[in-house]
Amino acid sequence: MIPPNLPEPLASELKEVLDFFSIHYPNVRLYLVGGAVRDMVMGREICDLDIECFGIDPETFDSALQRLGAKGVGKSFFVYKYGHIDIALPRIERKVGEGHRGFAVSLAKDTKEASRRRDFTMNALMLDLRTGEIVDHWGGLEDIRKKVIRVVDPEKFVEDSLRVLRAMQFSARLKFRIEKKSRDLMRSMPLDDLTPERIFWEFEKMFKAPWLHYGLFAMLDLLVAEKILGLGCDRKGFIQMARHMQKARSLGDEAMRPYYFIFILSTDLHRSAVALCEKIHTPNVYKKILSFQKRVPHHITDRFLGALSLRFPIRQWLGIYADRVTERSKKLGIYEKQFDPGIRPAQLLEEGYSGRALGKELRRRILAAVRAAFGVDG
Repeated sequence: MIPPNLPEPLASELKEVLDFFSIHYPNVRLYLVGGAVRDMVMGREICDLDIECFGIDPETFDSALQRLGAKGVGKSFFVYKYGHIDIALPRIERKVGEGHRGFAVSLAKDTKEASRRRDFTMNALMLDLRTGEIVDHWGGLEDIRKKVIRVVDPEKFVEDSLRVLRAMQFSARLKFRIEKKSRDLMRSMPLDDLTPERIFWEFEKMFKAPWLHYGLFAMLDLLVAEKILGLGCDRKGFIQMARHMQKARSLGDEAMRPYYFIFILSTDLHRSAVALCEKIHTPNVYKKILSFQKRVPHHITDRFLGALSLRFPIRQWLGIYADRVTERSKKLGIYEKQFDPGIRPAQLLEEGYSGRALGKELRRRILAAVRAAFGVDG
């Protein structure tokens, strides 16, 4: 069975896998697992696939996947990659050491045992690729219908604290709320064992999500903000930030989406954006872009917008969500393009300026041009 909302070449790759097993290993049962099944149920775009193979021993599995032309990755219980598809044996993971690598892996005997290792019920769904039947051992379909994030197995869940951050970013991506018992469990979990790479990986997914205010609520409610960022927030502050995040989603430049969350958090809580970047271990591009941005002032004047547009068109300002900024910048002609003061260094060189005097006079004339174009207020 090929899920109906698969893009090319994913559908073609899946057909090749299904045809291969149908011809050479007809008794092997293939199940689509994880987020792809969730997204199929929700009608969302599917970008990659995970398949688990039941009814085949590890040695035969290895030889079969090599025959298919898939590439093996990992160490214990190989996962094979075939294009955009991960193909693996169903497994059980048992915590035996510290960190996300401290797990012992063994072969699962059935679908329920295999799906128990999943974090949330919505991610524990399995699709039988022969019959098209969805296997739902944990109530994931009902939780998707109710838009709820619920832990599958509390005992297994606490073995990997990254799952708390996954709940946060899923809330922002799917607009789901976190079920109370699951929320209480996650609040009790320490997060000090997470590596910088894993922390940023989950935060980045949230930064790119459409429902930032849901992620904001989850980050505060699950104590992620307190444990990782050292931040707290009262109800009034949350409401203000949530409103700003909702507005930024509808107004902001799509290319700037990853940076709105930190910008709004730092502006509204009066914290350094660069310091927040360091807490969650962002790449340097985040620090560079955020340090180049101006915070939203208490009183926004035309002159402020004009000076800001010397740097970039106002549509690229992360404070675009502020009241009437879009309307005013469009009227001033600086929403889509930077303001050109018409001052060129070559002109000043011809007038005899050089060195520090040249830089000082250049700044003076540019500011004079801004005042002339946008007024002298502020």
